[in-house]
Amino acid sequence: MKDKRLNRSLLRIYNLLYARFGPRHWWPGDTKIEIILGAILTQNTAWANVEKAIKNIKRAKILSVSRLSGISEKKLARLIRPSGYYNIKANRIKNFLRFLNTRYGGSVDKMFGSRLYKLREELLAVKGIGRETADSILLYAGNKPVFVVDAYTKRVFSRHGFINEDADYEEAQSLFMDNLGKDKGLFNEFHALIVELGKSVCKSKKPLCSMCPIRRIRRK
Repeated sequence: MKDKRLNRSLLRIYNLLYARFGPRHWWPGDTKIEIILGAILTQNTAWANVEKAIKNIKRAKILSVSRLSGISEKKLARLIRPSGYYNIKANRIKNFLRFLNTRYGGSVDKMFGSRLYKLREELLAVKGIGRETADSILLYAGNKPVFVVDAYTKRVFSRHGFINEDADYEEAQSLFMDNLGKDKGLFNEFHALIVELGKSVCKSKKPLCSMCPIRRIRRK
């Protein structure tokens, strides 16, 4: 059940972050498969490195489900080397492609035609795809109403008393999904704004609290 006070507080935070940082235009990518690749490649690395890896894939002219499925894992690993952990990530991409080809005939659109929580469980069953990656795929590529939780989300909202510092993924996610409705556009922009706040202001060490646009907001 939606908590009206939490709803107002979260929307106030969103509005302050939007006023400070503006629209983030996230997730970057021209196609759904590119966004899915980005969600897998961004694990444990900076986005700048992901961009280099995707640029290599585009240069090799294999940015499609069929072409990515047709190249060897070893060659894929070489192309995505800039993203780090490239052998592991190549394996994870191949695992996803096998799932997509086997379950949905290689059709990303058919995959996203599935019900949200059914598809989420299927993605989580793919080796190498965890909750943050699965939810990023669902929200940003599939336009599904699910809130993505990452380290920035936990850091920001634990520091402001909305969740405990050791809150698990589902607890942090429910803060937003229980109190903001199922607004996929809001979820998209809100998460991107939280990431920007975490990167530029609410840092893990030496946070710039005096510069924080939401510094006065605490859970009551």
